[in-house]
Amino acid sequence: MTGTTIVVVAGVSGSGKSTIGAMLAGRLGWAFADGDSFHSAASVAKMAAGTPLTDEDRRPWLAAIGTWMDERAAAGECGVVACSALKRAYREVLLDARPAARLVFLEVPHNLDEARLTARRGHFFPAMLAGAQFDDLEVPGSAEGALVMPAVGTPEELVAAIIARLQLVATPE
Repeated sequence: MTGTTIVVVAGVSGSGKSTIGAMLAGRLGWAFADGDSFHSAASVAKMAAGTPLTDEDRRPWLAAIGTWMDERAAAGECGVVACSALKRAYREVLLDARPAARLVFLEVPHNLDEARLTARRGHFFPAMLAGAQFDDLEVPGSAEGALVMPAVGTPEELVAAIIARLQLVATPE
């Protein structure tokens, strides 16, 4: 794959999208953005208090991520952004008018995800919201053209598989 590319690494909280996204960007020498950094303070507080976000809460967040993607593309730069993109409607906002965007969806079993969230420290998203994410989750279908990857194995293995499957070119180590 050549030209300007933006890879959206998606999945439920705890699927590894930030870890994989940052590592992927590093291997490619591309910019990285974590979708969590685009949430408003009110949305972060809402989630930290154990209240799931609504579609309305997510609208400005998706717009901000889309702006980041557009800025990369306008500058002729490639990038990777980690973003839950749980619903098809969210992915449409991020991908439909952006031909340079590619979706990698990390699929993780609910029980493994809950264990990861329970073990995670220092993050605003509590493990008790895992169920709400799985309730909202619409795994991308074949019509979306997403690369759906099981979020198991080491991060290094996943990143190598993503690079190979998307035919990206890693920077020499």
